[in-house]
Amino acid sequence: MADKLIIFDTTLRDGEQSPGASMTRDEKIRIARQLERLRVDVIEAGFAASSNGDFEAIQAIAGIVKDSTVCSLARANDRDIARAAEALKGANSSRIHTFIATSPLHMEKKLRMTPDQVFEQAKLAVRYARQFTDNIEFSPEDGSRSDLDFLCRVLEAVINEGATTINVADTVGYGVPELYGQLVRTLRERVPNSDKAVWSVHCHNDLGMAVANSLAGVQLGGARQIECTINGLGERAGNTSLEEVVMALKTRKDYFGLELGIDTTQIVPASKLVSQITGFNVQPNKAVVGANAFAHASGIHQDGVLKARDTYEIMRAEDVGWTANKIVLGKLSGRNAFKQRLQELGIEMESEQDVNAAFTRFKELADQKSEIFDEDILAIVSNEAQAERGEHFYLVSMAQHSETGERPSARVVFTAQGKELVGEAEGNGPVDAVLNAIESQVQSGAEQLLYSVNAITTGTQSQGEVTVRLSKAGRIVNGVGTDPDIVAASAKAYLSALNKLYSKAEKLNPQLTP
Repeated sequence: MADKLIIFDTTLRDGEQSPGASMTRDEKIRIARQLERLRVDVIEAGFAASSNGDFEAIQAIAGIVKDSTVCSLARANDRDIARAAEALKGANSSRIHTFIATSPLHMEKKLRMTPDQVFEQAKLAVRYARQFTDNIEFSPEDGSRSDLDFLCRVLEAVINEGATTINVADTVGYGVPELYGQLVRTLRERVPNSDKAVWSVHCHNDLGMAVANSLAGVQLGGARQIECTINGLGERAGNTSLEEVVMALKTRKDYFGLELGIDTTQIVPASKLVSQITGFNVQPNKAVVGANAFAHASGIHQDGVLKARDTYEIMRAEDVGWTANKIVLGKLSGRNAFKQRLQELGIEMESEQDVNAAFTRFKELADQKSEIFDEDILAIVSNEAQAERGEHFYLVSMAQHSETGERPSARVVFTAQGKELVGEAEGNGPVDAVLNAIESQVQSGAEQLLYSVNAITTGTQSQGEVTVRLSKAGRIVNGVGTDPDIVAASAKAYLSALNKLYSKAEKLNPQLTP
C-alpha cells in the first residue's frame, strides 16, 4: 500500500500575502468551497489574529467546510493561539498552525530574542495550543537557514509538547533541491521523536525551485505533507504551485509511489477562480493550468497527438479540468438552467433575491454575446457580490469618444457613498480618459502600478477582464472589472481598486510583526 501524501493549501493565507491579492470574506468562502471540491486535505483559511475580517472569514469557512481540515495560522503567543481556536470552533476538523523564527538572522534582527527564549516560547506555544486541539502544526520560520543543532533541539521539544506536524519552512526560497531534501532527512534522523509527527515542506519560489524543493523534501527527505497554493500564488515570487506538485506526483507515480486524495478535474476551475478573484492572471505557458499547457502549435507535434496522444502528452487536458469551460448557456436558457449551473460550479447564493439579481445580469449579458461560458458566470457572481457589499464607489454609466486625430474624451457617472458624481476628462486613449475622469472627482493621489487586460474566454465577443493595481501610503491593492466593453471593464476595475484603498481594514503580516 502506497503512502498517503497530505496536500495543505495556503492560498487563503500565504497566497493572500501577494501584494494586492487581498480577498473579501465572501471571496474566501468561494475559494474554500472550491478547495473542498478539489479535496485538499487541509485548508489554511487565514491568520485569525491579523484582523477582524480574517477572523470572520476563518469562522465562516470553519462552519461551511465539512470534508477538509480547516487551519488558522498563529504566532507563538497565547493571544494569537486563543484567537485561532475561537475562529475554528465550528469546524468538523481543525488545526492550529503556530510558528516562530529559528534562524540566527531572524532571532537577532526581527524577534530580538535569544535562542533560549525562542526555545521556551516555542514549547509554551504548543503546550497552550494543546488545550484547544490535538491537531497542532509547528513551523520553524526560516528553518532552511537555521543552525542544525538548535533546530533539532527546538523540534524535539515541540513534538514532546504535542505538535503532530512539523513543517520545515524555506521561507525565503533559499533552498536547492538536493540540499533541502537532505535537510528534511537529516532532521528526521536526528530528532529522536521524529516518528511521532508528520513532516511537512513549505517552499517559496524566489529562485524558481519551490516545486523541485518540495518534491525533493518528499522523495529524499521523507516528508508526507506539501504546503502549496493555487497558481503558485504568494508573496514575492510565490509559493509551491499545487497544480504542479499534484500532477508531478500523479504523472510520475512510478517514481514517487504516493497516494493523493485530490480530484484533479477540479484543478483548472480552482485556478480560474483564484485568478479571477485576485486579478493575478495565469501566464499562458504556466504548467498544467496555462492556456498553452495542452496546445500543440508545432505541426509535427499536432500530427503525433492525432495519431497517438501520448507521443507528446504526458497527461490529458480532461484530467485536470480543461473540459469544464465549454459553452453552457445562451439567451434562451431559463432561470432553472442558470440556477443548476450555479450549483454545478459550487456557487451558493444567500437568497433567492441574489439568484434573481445574478440571473438578470446573465440575461443582459446573453443579449450582448451569444454564448455564455463558466468564466462569464463567475464574473457575473463577482460583480453582483461587489454590488451587494454596498461599495464606497460604484459605476453608474460612462460615455467615451475617440476619433483618429482627435484627443479621446470621456464622461463617467459614479456614486461615492450613495452620492452621484460626474467626471469629465481627456486622455491619451479611451481608457486613460475614463480613468482621468474618475480621478478628476476622487483625487485619490494613488500611483497606478499595473494595468492589464485579459479575455475571459475566446473570440471578440468575450468579456474583457481588467486588472488595475494601485499603491498609496504603502498599501497595494488590486481591482478587477469585467465587461464585454473593455473601457467599461477598466472603469469598474479602477473603482474596485479605489474601494479597497478606501477600506479601513488593516491586516497584520505575521512574518513582519514580532
